[in-house]
Amino acid sequence: MSKPLNILFVSSEVEPFAKTGGLADVSSALPKAIKELGHEIRIMMPRYRFISERRFRLHDIIRLKEIPIPVGNTVQVGNVKSSFISNLKEKVQVYFLDNEAYFGREGIYQSPSTKKDYKDNDERFLFFCRGVLETLKRLGWQPDVIHCNDWQTGLIPAYMKTLYKDDPFFKSIKTVFTIHNMAYQGAFHADTFEKSGLPRETFHLNGTEAYGRFNFLKSGLVFSDAITTVSEKYAHEICSSEEFGAGLEGLLTTRRKDLRGLLNGIDISTWDPSSDNFVFRKYDAKSVEAKVDNKRALLTRFGMEFTPSRPVIGAITRLVEQKGFDLVLEVLEDLVKLDVQFVMLASGDKDLEARFDKIQRKHPRNIALVFGFDEELAHMIEAGSDMFLMPSRYEPCGLNQMYSMRYGTVPIVRATGGLDDTVEDYQAGGKGTGFKFEKYDAKEFLKAVQRATTVFQKPEEWKKIMKNGMAKDFSWEHSAKKYIGLYRDLVKQ
Repeated sequence: MSKPLNILFVSSEVEPFAKTGGLADVSSALPKAIKELGHEIRIMMPRYRFISERRFRLHDIIRLKEIPIPVGNTVQVGNVKSSFISNLKEKVQVYFLDNEAYFGREGIYQSPSTKKDYKDNDERFLFFCRGVLETLKRLGWQPDVIHCNDWQTGLIPAYMKTLYKDDPFFKSIKTVFTIHNMAYQGAFHADTFEKSGLPRETFHLNGTEAYGRFNFLKSGLVFSDAITTVSEKYAHEICSSEEFGAGLEGLLTTRRKDLRGLLNGIDISTWDPSSDNFVFRKYDAKSVEAKVDNKRALLTRFGMEFTPSRPVIGAITRLVEQKGFDLVLEVLEDLVKLDVQFVMLASGDKDLEARFDKIQRKHPRNIALVFGFDEELAHMIEAGSDMFLMPSRYEPCGLNQMYSMRYGTVPIVRATGGLDDTVEDYQAGGKGTGFKFEKYDAKEFLKAVQRATTVFQKPEEWKKIMKNGMAKDFSWEHSAKKYIGLYRDLVKQ
């Protein structure tokens, strides 16, 4: 039997401590799945002010001022607290790197009041990246692999291959860098490079520099031992064009042999209609007829009329360019004419929010909107909708389409990234798990919705599509085994 591995999983957000999107879900669920397979995995993240010591039972591991961390011409200090995340079987230890000046704020990356990024995000995550390595030394715990996630952790591989390359503690540790979204790169003014402490010779086209800026994401791509991203299709897309590669497609192509697309899973203990305490009535594939009671409960919440034969289309999204809701705005009046009811939970671009709100006021019987985030409502929408919209311009993996299928809610998606990998397009006779469209175009999107609403009026065929989706296994165990295989390959080198 192979020796268990030691893995440090580093992320800027982890559910339930801090979350802005899917990264937090992955950073909680994947480590738990790896731990269940018999490996020692620990997590490290920043300790943001809103992470309650009492609620999460944080306790000190390393006292204040025990870790000096150089940032530019200054030396900042950090201390480390600890807690756990757990499921029914395993506990995973989480370390929190604490510094009041950098992380004692209400937001993660930006001010909740202004919606603008913090001006010192460069220093905050310089501190975090170098602090992770300094913390490991003081803990005396030596992982086989450090698994980094997104730009906020991109300097860790760079530090390990430069400033720490001759340190015996780090000599045999390998790094994996996972891209969750190429659009967010952590690209800062060239002056930031001077604060990093990295050798001057690394700031060039084949190193940490991209288009004249110091690029955290690129640093991770250049210096890591292996690169992963969150679906096979997205791995191909980011190498194939600037649209997906966001200017780094050339670099990704040169590292193609080190790049793997490993599909995210979902937390099937949290997203399970048979045990979900947020839904009005629990159900599974054998009792899928009970789903209609959740549809009634969802519409009742918004004072909307319930008619079994009228489809409810749900959406849970960030209103940003990536997510494709400009297409939804273009066709929303047409959707109303199809006699559908549309329920959306969203937050993001204030202009898009205002435009949606204007149409909702015009059609209150057909459209219900909530701006912000509400965990209970998110589960109610998944359980109570007949269809779920994800018309993304690009989508590295996507999780909601997988949640939807598990809840018997049929996704309507653009054939990009993980959406294309996970959703099988409908074919006559009830084959497939959803409805896809190829071109990023409002008319093509509307055609996909029209196809879905037409099939919805064939109850037996629709039930087959629902059950096809519910039968899919999107658990993390499959993905976790692939990651463990990758870790083992690296450790053998």
